[in-house]
Amino acid sequence: MKIDFVIGRLKAGGAERVVSIVANYFAEHNHTVRIITFIDGDAYELDPRVERIRFHKKGLIKPAIIRGFFSLLKFYFKSKNRPDIINSHIGLMGYTSIPVGRMYNIKVINSEHMNHLHQNVDFPMKFLWNNLYKYADAITILTKFDLAFFKSRNKKVVVMENPCSFDIGKSPTNIREKVIVAVGNLDRYEHKGFDNLIEIASRVLKNHVDWKLKIVGGGNYGMEILKNMANEYGIYDQVIFTGFRSDIKEILSNAEIFILSSRYEGLPMVLLEALSQGLACISYDCISGPSEILENNVTGLLIADQDKDAMAKGLERLILDDNLRNGLRERSSTALDKFSIERVGQKWNNLFQDILLMQN
Repeated sequence: MKIDFVIGRLKAGGAERVVSIVANYFAEHNHTVRIITFIDGDAYELDPRVERIRFHKKGLIKPAIIRGFFSLLKFYFKSKNRPDIINSHIGLMGYTSIPVGRMYNIKVINSEHMNHLHQNVDFPMKFLWNNLYKYADAITILTKFDLAFFKSRNKKVVVMENPCSFDIGKSPTNIREKVIVAVGNLDRYEHKGFDNLIEIASRVLKNHVDWKLKIVGGGNYGMEILKNMANEYGIYDQVIFTGFRSDIKEILSNAEIFILSSRYEGLPMVLLEALSQGLACISYDCISGPSEILENNVTGLLIADQDKDAMAKGLERLILDDNLRNGLRERSSTALDKFSIERVGQKWNNLFQDILLMQN
């Protein structure tokens, strides 16, 4: 197969990581794979067989969605450049991929990476869902929560889990640092709930001065805001801001606890990665995502959505109870079976094959 993965850019982020993992999987299985982007940013290592196409020159057309449409229109004008399938990722990219695919008779799959109730749903997104999605050959979603919503907008909707990008790490009983890890883009601190996390941590860390909170992720203005909050709450010396890091696996493998404080998620890859490295995980049970991964009190702690008091109590419980942490991490790998790249990659392959057999 010839597969084009289309995404705005390959900056650090969950959807971008998924694209890189799935693209590498298909390249390793001898398919012709390209990743096409419209904005600078390459954060992930790609198989050398994956071709990168960068339509990054802005010129007079600045919005990436519009520029992307004209770039693909021109690129695919030559029949030799056309793939069998376009798989576009992240929201509004459907404005680029669906019309171009229809014009050139290329199969198109659009992939959603958030639930349909997330906070950034605006008119362009609603218009795309309600008017263009019916022209895609398939839509992929992350959880069953969205199934009914998108089935009313497209005849073929498939739940496609995010693949875990890390192999299962070293023994869960290894000696670890007394560190609580959170990961995400700091400039999206409200989405990731880092503002609430600082407050929650302040209630707990003051009673456990040997523990630290490590927040991993880039973002200049967000970091400044969160540093000021840590100072105001009196825990500045116990909060570590690492900035963007490419060694997430090593950071996770040396920590005790992973915390997910997001206000909303699709299917959080970083939670899968934390489980793979044997961390004791605690997460808000936000409207979709964490409950698809964690079984409460078995493979992690699920806390009532945005209940800061309950989250603080749960975090304190994890710090105080070594047996609880060890039990959660010993069972963590059982949550990962359905998220292996072998399983998820085969699901993608089955979907691509099904789409290619469909009549226009």
